Amino acid sequence: MKNLIRSLCEAPGPSGFESGIRKLVTKEVESFADEIRTDNLGNLIVSRGKTGPESKKIMVAAHMDEIGFMVTHIEERGYIRFMPIGGVNADACIGSRVRMMNGSLGLISAERKMTGAKSQTFENMFIDLGFEDQGDWPVQVGDVATYDYRLIELGDRLVSKALDDRIGVAVLVETLRRISYDEIDLQNEVFFVFTVQEEVGLRGAAPAAFGIEPDLGFAVDVTRTGDTPKALRMSVDLGKGPAVKVRDQRLIADPRVVKWMVSAAEKNGIPYQLEVLERGSTDAGAFQLVQTGVPAGCLSIPCRYLHTPSEMVDLRDVKNAVGLMIELLTQPVSLG
Repeated sequence: MKNLIRSLCEAPGPSGFESGIRKLVTKEVESFADEIRTDNLGNLIVSRGKTGPESKKIMVAAHMDEIGFMVTHIEERGYIRFMPIGGVNADACIGSRVRMMNGSLGLISAERKMTGAKSQTFENMFIDLGFEDQGDWPVQVGDVATYDYRLIELGDRLVSKALDDRIGVAVLVETLRRISYDEIDLQNEVFFVFTVQEEVGLRGAAPAAFGIEPDLGFAVDVTRTGDTPKALRMSVDLGKGPAVKVRDQRLIADPRVVKWMVSAAEKNGIPYQLEVLERGSTDAGAFQLVQTGVPAGCLSIPCRYLHTPSEMVDLRDVKNAVGLMIELLTQPVSLG
């Protein structure tokens, strides 16, 4: 999966500007789809499997967008003022390399650290593209940028920008690929949904779920870990398996979905962890509330250093997530 993950992570696609990553994902999945379409908001919806009186509609969602930056003002000497797109970690910005969507490269710096301030503020920062005079300015107000970093490997650990949530996208793509190559029979109709604008308020998931009207669903996204020095107290470690979400800020996972996921992992000897995330949420929190309500859960990939230019996951967790996904989607669903 490494080449797939690399291509997904290194492609730019901040919230609201996912067209490029959507084209990349479409190319990866179109040969495996029974049907593929893009809705009005930009969600990519890939369906696969059976329809019938005994089958259910299952929605599985991973978001394509990443955090980024939008130009708000260009000063006379060419320094770019900006606002964050999504939950950008301000303290991780200074000195970071960025790439505008038109390909222009630059870096983020700051006027100075305010006296007594515990952290940087975006009002204090600017992007320097190396402008010399106004005629060289290749940007305008409203243009967007993302971090510009290549994926690196540290043993089984992968480090890149945008692992949130391109790693979830990779899990969905690899699951589709494995189901197709191994000619695995699906017992239900499964909708693999690659959503937009998750980082700015879970905006894509609800319209997608409204159109699909699933019987149940779950998101595949990253979650924090508690295994670094003085980290937030959290019972999730890198390398100990994907996590089955129990709760986050916007979702109390349906206990039946949690039990279904845990049972599938234990039955097949797949390592897993249980996750309670005190801050943050996923697409599952949005599509849970659609129509008359959707039984919802989330399969999480442990990830260190979230919302920075260098997020970290363990490839073994990713592969185990794919294995668990295949088991969940190829067996009869029991929420008894």
